[in-house]
Amino acid sequence: MDPSSARSASEFKTRFEAYNRLQAAAVAFGEKLPIPEIVAIGGQSDGKSSLLEALLGFRFNVREVEMGTRRPLILQMVHDPTAIEPRCRFQEEDSEEYGSPIVSSSAIADTIKSRTESLLRKTRTAVSSKPIVMRAEYAHCPNLTIVDTPGFILKSKKGEPDNTPAEILSMVKSLASPPHRILLFLQQSSVEWCSSLWLDSIREIDPALKRTIVVVSKFDNRLKEFNDRWEVDRYFGASGYLGENTQPFFVALPKDKSTVPNEEFRRQIFQVDAEVLHYLRDSVKGGFDEEKYKSYIGFGCLRDYLESELQKKYKEATPATLALLEQRYCEVTAELDRMETKIQATSNVAHLRRSAMLHAASICNHLGAVLDGAADPAPEQWGKTTDEEKSESGIGGWPGVTADVKPPNATLRLYGGAAFERVVHEFRCATYSVECPAVSREKVANILLAHAGRGGNRGVTEAAAEIARAAARSWLAPLLDTACDRLACVLGNLFDIAIERNRHHPPVCGKKSGDMDGYVGYHAALRHSYNCFIKDLTEQCKQVVRYHLDSVTSPYSQVCYEDFLGSFNSGVNSLHRFNQASAGSFCLELSDGGRPALRKEIMTDQENIPPEKDEITPGKVAEAREARECQMTVPETPSPEQPCDGNYPVKKELGHFIEVGARKRHSRMTGNNKNLDHLKGQHGGGLLFGTGEDAASRSGSTYSEICSSAAQHFARIREILVERSVTSTLNSGFLTPCRERLMVALGLDLFAVSDEKFMDMFVAPGAIDALENERLSLQKRQKILHSCLNEFKNIARSL
Repeated sequence: MDPSSARSASEFKTRFEAYNRLQAAAVAFGEKLPIPEIVAIGGQSDGKSSLLEALLGFRFNVREVEMGTRRPLILQMVHDPTAIEPRCRFQEEDSEEYGSPIVSSSAIADTIKSRTESLLRKTRTAVSSKPIVMRAEYAHCPNLTIVDTPGFILKSKKGEPDNTPAEILSMVKSLASPPHRILLFLQQSSVEWCSSLWLDSIREIDPALKRTIVVVSKFDNRLKEFNDRWEVDRYFGASGYLGENTQPFFVALPKDKSTVPNEEFRRQIFQVDAEVLHYLRDSVKGGFDEEKYKSYIGFGCLRDYLESELQKKYKEATPATLALLEQRYCEVTAELDRMETKIQATSNVAHLRRSAMLHAASICNHLGAVLDGAADPAPEQWGKTTDEEKSESGIGGWPGVTADVKPPNATLRLYGGAAFERVVHEFRCATYSVECPAVSREKVANILLAHAGRGGNRGVTEAAAEIARAAARSWLAPLLDTACDRLACVLGNLFDIAIERNRHHPPVCGKKSGDMDGYVGYHAALRHSYNCFIKDLTEQCKQVVRYHLDSVTSPYSQVCYEDFLGSFNSGVNSLHRFNQASAGSFCLELSDGGRPALRKEIMTDQENIPPEKDEITPGKVAEAREARECQMTVPETPSPEQPCDGNYPVKKELGHFIEVGARKRHSRMTGNNKNLDHLKGQHGGGLLFGTGEDAASRSGSTYSEICSSAAQHFARIREILVERSVTSTLNSGFLTPCRERLMVALGLDLFAVSDEKFMDMFVAPGAIDALENERLSLQKRQKILHSCLNEFKNIARSL
């Protein structure tokens, strides 16, 4: 060998050793490094195993264990002139270390088989992409690294899953897809290119076959079919199927499967190459185009080409590999520094407390910013529509509301304060869509007559008010609870948004936020504390809004009587007129079987008779007043389906009885009592009692009046509850505490504890040992990467 060739071979060996060590480290640590590799691909029984044995220079019965059918095998062949016998070492699983040398060929096969079966039992799969790494040092093998992949199959073996062929194809494609890998595709010579089963699969990975080396295996099986030179040259060309720039290699290997010495095996390989060339030259008429095809015929030519191609790829990849190694070394070093900080922090509670407090404060600040109207992170990604909020919260629609409540901006993706206000508006829309429900006559009768039995003097109004209060408590209470739950979900979603803002925003007020990455226990405790805070706010808000509902629907509330009491304060005479109307209704038949009838009641006292419908100012014309003082008329009572007559003794306005006339004098009240006693005497002690026909005549009017008045009282209760109480309560009950008390609540929950309890968030049993093990692993990684980096720096300087 001339000096230049010797120097080139030495440089290649140096690079080859460096790449082998780098490859071992990559496999051990799961690194994805663009290391040039040759990946052998082909169908089962296409000759991959025989080719690998020929490259190694010795047999080890790989066919008996189906080496390449279940796990990839990375063969690192190292040319070592001192290794008279092959030395094979297997890399330990999940480690960069290699085991003791194995010399026996049967032991090599057994190791491959046992490792494959052990992993497949563990993963409960038929195939696995995790490779086995074997380093073979031998004086008769080239410096070459080949990844042997599982062979393509058409059908699963008995006892294997039916999808095994598809899994093998998918795994091989994944191994062959990286562009830095060279594909070595084998196909038997007995298969025509037009009938190739796997050529299309190779083209899916490498469409132009630019990085594919095509090998026609078992070429000696085809030799006897050639008689003339044109037949051989046309077959060698294969341009019609592989393209003009792809030239396949034609290889034949010994067929003798018996165990022979390694030296005899290598002699048989060279003998087969010589026999193939002899047949093409002497047995084919005209021979073949040796100038064009001789360098592609025989195993020796393929081995030399693979070694030279890998050498070229190593040289081309050295600069990129060096840059990547520097990057990975820096990243591992930074990761190791962070691990050191974590380990030190486990013994520095004060530092850990400070970092955790700063981090929690930063999260609270970002929560406040989002509530105040921030639009970062992107609402398109983190916001939710109204339908999405309902779906994710699991709450669904508003209880008792049949209408489809769609607030403004329902289709926009909102979060934070905007989403909060949208839910509040949706609650208003839902509440105003609820009307006072229909009430049966039996219910009205029970309420009205019960008040009469208690001696009540405001029967009709009390009945209507009681119906409205009961309806409000029954129908509005679920809406209040739903509003609180929906708002709690909106606030609950803010935690992840605040975490995202904290990752991408600079610290607030120039204070550095604590580095809490990786402390899963702390993050879980922080999230739990926030969720508990929101849950407590929700329960408190529910109690407050329920208190407002109880207040506005209390029998002592003035909501239903505000207008009536105002007129009462302006004159006591209206009370006696109201009492007359109320008492007269106590004896009305409320069933819907009566027929309307006309009844007139002659009154001897005219002081408290309500004004006529057309009277505007009482006492304006003396004659009109004298005419009215002659009698009081009880009008015909309409049915529930008919409107009430306007001449009913008491005028209604907005559901409240209001006095519109009658001068206010105490003497008149006294006189009225006398007249009242006179009426009681005339009618057997009952006010406005009449015959059955007379009672039936009032049934429709009384029932309709009560229902109408109840509906108006309900609307009044709803309006006061929504406009005066609930909206402001929801804002002060949710938003104000989130802005002002959240940090204090989180601090008391997480940090106002003993050091031992505080450290429970960070140091679980065995956590220190786990951190130490991770640090040792990082240190090994750093050491190996540093060694590889120095090697590649030396290689780069020598190029």
